Amino acid sequence: MAKKNYQKNVGKEDKTARAIIKNANISIKYSTEICNQIKGLYLEKTVNWLERIINHEEYLPLKKYNKKVAHRKGEAKKGFKSGRYPEKTISVFIELLNLVKNNADTKGLNTDKLNIIHSFASKGITRYGHQSKGKIGGKTKRKNATHIEVIVSEVKA
Repeated sequence: MAKKNYQKNVGKEDKTARAIIKNANISIKYSTEICNQIKGLYLEKTVNWLERIINHEEYLPLKKYNKKVAHRKGEAKKGFKSGRYPEKTISVFIELLNLVKNNADTKGLNTDKLNIIHSFASKGITRYGHQSKGKIGGKTKRKNATHIEVIVSEVKA
């Protein structure tokens, strides 16, 4: 069943904008790590940081899901040296942040002063596919989806 509402309502309705992407075909583990990293950051800085990860200039530090993940050279990012470059997940997050920026612009908020006050990732639907040929016939493959949501607020500066 598709997600119909947000996890929580945060802030005043006229000073916040929000966006959600349902059943994105991305990893829930990387989505959780990104959500934990971007809370409290400005929107423009977050988009620039995610683009640097896509270009392999920085890596996504993995705090929770870091089993058997190699360390990266250079200084530790936010206290962790283990990390990866989840390009598919990050491209969906950039799309989501552009959606929330457009929603804030429609509401008349100043897009230069937007701060991410809430981000959340949860498990979406599970799709099943079947492998019909090969040595082991009838193998079932599972593809998971992820719901992601972001709420931004205009801060006074």
